[in-house]
Amino acid sequence: MKAPKKVTGKTASPYGYPFWEWVAKEDPDYVTARGPLMELSVGEGKELSIKHKEMVIIGILAYRGRKDGVVAHMRRAIDHGASKRELLEAVQAAAVPGGGPCFSTGIEALMELDKAGAFKK
Repeated sequence: MKAPKKVTGKTASPYGYPFWEWVAKEDPDYVTARGPLMELSVGEGKELSIKHKEMVIIGILAYRGRKDGVVAHMRRAIDHGASKRELLEAVQAAAVPGGGPCFSTGIEALMELDKAGAFKK
């Protein structure tokens, strides 16, 4: 079995989280070992596309009140074809089990991206 490539730089996280860049410098073996699980979790699936996996993650992060994470995952969903309407409906669906704080976190993230021009046609 081939040894996995070292993961450094931008490839440490597909979301641009700066803490992963720090971890990649401090312990590149950890980031390399985590890579295959990360690919299974947020990479293209057998049945679920990256866009749809991101929408699941968005709902969970919105429930947890992690607006920064919601924005990062929405950006990746957009990069993989998600529309503003699809993201809005994902937040609306998460609001039923997640409640008002989940809804407001998701909507605030969506508004931030809309204001930043993420949905240019």
